[in-house]
Amino acid sequence: MKNRFRTALLAVGLMAGLATTAVAAPATNPQVQFDTNMGSFVVELEPKAAPKTVANFLQYVKSGFYQGTIFHRVIPGFMIQGGGMNESMEEKDTKAPIALESRNGLTNKRGSIAMARTSDPNSATSQFFINVANNHFLDAARAADGQGYAVFGRVVSGMPTVDAIAAVRTQSKGWHDDVPVRAVIIKKVSLIKGK
Repeated sequence: MKNRFRTALLAVGLMAGLATTAVAAPATNPQVQFDTNMGSFVVELEPKAAPKTVANFLQYVKSGFYQGTIFHRVIPGFMIQGGGMNESMEEKDTKAPIALESRNGLTNKRGSIAMARTSDPNSATSQFFINVANNHFLDAARAADGQGYAVFGRVVSGMPTVDAIAAVRTQSKGWHDDVPVRAVIIKKVSLIKGK
């Protein structure tokens, strides 16, 4: 009787062990590394909160689109914007715009990355900005246009590089304001973790 009881317990224990090993490890969010002529920083993306935005951004990353683009709009105490223009301030051709995902629970706080867009809420393509301050007035709930800007990740290392970019001297160039005097070039954006 004791042996049968022990065998039953052993079987239950083995099945419990199998059940625990069958549970998949939690998925890790994708991370991308930005290498610029002023240093590097890493951004972790939030695909659960902003699936379309993250998928769109990763397509640009994987295709090498961002290589050679610049941070063309830099405003200290506010944000740095890039991902669409070359050093001559010519806009690169992009894919079709994506739908706005600004009501996803993420906020425009310091270190967050969000999509740039025109006055049309559904106009984001490749350009993004990184907040260097808490800019909650850009969140959908507080935005003047009632739409806001879609946050899709955050800087997880290298924020001093982002702050250094935000502190560069700027000028007006053509009809563009807040353009760095010395170009801040994105040499490469690479997927370093996730899919």
